[in-house]
Amino acid sequence: MAAPAAARCVRRSCGPRGGPSPLRAFATIIPRVSQVDNSSDFLGNVPHRRHPGVLHLRSVQLPAELVKAAQLLVEQSTVHGLKDQVVALTNYLWSRKRPLEASELQMRGQQLEQQLREKVQPRTADASSPLTDTEEEKLQRRVLNRLRKTTYHWEALRYTDELSLVYMAARLDGGFAAVSRAFHEIQKRVPAFAPRTLLDFGSGTGSVSWAAHGAWGQTLREYLCVDSSAPMLALAQRLLQGGSESPQAPLFPGVYFRQFLPVSPKVKFDLVVSAFSLNELPSLAERRETIRTLWRKTDGFLVLVENGTKEGHQMLMEAREIVLGGGDKVAHDPREAHVFAPCPHHLPCPRLNPERPLPCNYLQAYHPLPFRWNPALKEELFSFLILRRGTGAGEEPWPRITQAVLGRAQHVHCHLCCADGSLQHTVITARRHGRDLYRCARLSHWGDRLPVTMPPGDAVPGE
Repeated sequence: MAAPAAARCVRRSCGPRGGPSPLRAFATIIPRVSQVDNSSDFLGNVPHRRHPGVLHLRSVQLPAELVKAAQLLVEQSTVHGLKDQVVALTNYLWSRKRPLEASELQMRGQQLEQQLREKVQPRTADASSPLTDTEEEKLQRRVLNRLRKTTYHWEALRYTDELSLVYMAARLDGGFAAVSRAFHEIQKRVPAFAPRTLLDFGSGTGSVSWAAHGAWGQTLREYLCVDSSAPMLALAQRLLQGGSESPQAPLFPGVYFRQFLPVSPKVKFDLVVSAFSLNELPSLAERRETIRTLWRKTDGFLVLVENGTKEGHQMLMEAREIVLGGGDKVAHDPREAHVFAPCPHHLPCPRLNPERPLPCNYLQAYHPLPFRWNPALKEELFSFLILRRGTGAGEEPWPRITQAVLGRAQHVHCHLCCADGSLQHTVITARRHGRDLYRCARLSHWGDRLPVTMPPGDAVPGE
């Protein structure tokens, strides 16, 4: 599609006729950069491919000690058909949904019963007459059978020694990559953040502690790993000891394993993480209480990571609403919550459209564990949410790139989540928006932030 035709298409889809179009709204909006004069010092000596909004990682490499320990555990195991079990567990975890609430199940049953009753009663001589006992019993059986076929049956996963090993082989590397990408966002945007304590809820194989050690190993002094599964904690401890069965000195110190969260609400941690764990909670009420507990224990950042599916994204938006909504009666920290990433706003997520909800997800490339069934490079599709204590004053409300950037001849297509809570599809050209913005956009990736700000009010820069 030619550039003028693409621009007309974007105007029709993103802005009402007669109003300011996204193309014009994004003109001359990089601070201190003129649409005409590109000699300003916006980037300094930094090349465009490293502009301030770049947050992506090219590929994540697991620590060599962790890879060696995982390989040793697999070699020592007696699990048969490990590859098939890894594939089955991976597919199951990816398609896993939240447990259905009792109230929603009851409502579905009532609606289904009404629909079936309307089909049965007109066949009787008198539609207003009640069904016989036999017909009523048959109707109830049909309702139950239909519910069983159409309702997702959530079951708690019981991690035995064998299933824990399969989970490690399936998810250790992908989980490490997703968490590393979330940590990199904090490192890049807040380089002064130097956590001393970490709480990992639903720690599993301990990949969060490994990723945190890689990011802040010089300052972290305590890693508290909490998981309800004793076999999973034992596996994580063996990984930390290099895979050895006999007690060995850990590869890095300060890691503690527990099956329950600390009771006292006054015990706080600089960094609190829950990765791929919210879906293991059996109800919305328990998810709410867990999120509130984790936020109470957060002194700096709360990082939540889930699968990049609709379910994963919606669970994160539940957590976002719970924290931003407040109402915690036992809170000991008056500092308010601020959405640090990926949202550039506190408004409802524009992707949660009731008619067509879409997940807000991101890709991270990584080198998987060197098992024979793994390729040399894989990609993890995940959703994440980072909340921070404080107002967030001084942070730039730059839009987030929510899809792959499409570079075309002399123009670039960018899909952006903006600070006003809207999704925008904008086309950026060097002639209209300046060479700096054009080059920054062209060299950006999915998940980066574009270093631009929307102009205040409805004023449209002149062309």
